[in-house]
Amino acid sequence: MTRPPEATHFDGTGTRPEVGGTESLRTLYFVRSGFAVAWAVLTVVLAETLSPGVVALLVIYPLFDVAAAVADFRSSGAARPRAPLFLNMGLSLLAAIGLAFAGSSGIPGVLRVWGLWAITAGIVQLIVAVLRHRLGGQWAMILSGGISVIAGVGFVIMAGKPNPSLTSIAGYATLGGIFFLISAIRLHQTAEHGTR
Repeated sequence: MTRPPEATHFDGTGTRPEVGGTESLRTLYFVRSGFAVAWAVLTVVLAETLSPGVVALLVIYPLFDVAAAVADFRSSGAARPRAPLFLNMGLSLLAAIGLAFAGSSGIPGVLRVWGLWAITAGIVQLIVAVLRHRLGGQWAMILSGGISVIAGVGFVIMAGKPNPSLTSIAGYATLGGIFFLISAIRLHQTAEHGTR
């Protein structure tokens, strides 16, 4: 009896994708969506001034991104793009440290650090989404990565203008949360069709 041809994995390794990895990724996207929206609401409410509490709130966002990348790496199995996820962890950790220091220099400094992080993290997100495109639901992540790069440039430019505000960062987080939600829903739909 001949064996059926082995399915080619998304990364070309010749192994089948892990269903559990897709389910874990979907759950992670839902969690990230909820966190981003909740964080954005808190930022809008509290960020009239750059108080120590607001600085802590700003630092928490990239630290959560580090934790999410670690969870992604551990749970997504063979579907994980190793190098980009490691790079994302490093960039987000540097962003958290940079924001902690920038908080003492004022809103323009925070916007510059956040902008640089948005640019670099957006590029990495684009790479990860392209590598995972066969999983389904990744077009929203590709779009999110591209918008992140554009928004990052906008934050850097905004830092040099009069009366810069942190509310734009909250809008950025909200949009990111929406894209994570869309991807989670699409992954769910793809999984349902795949099991029928």
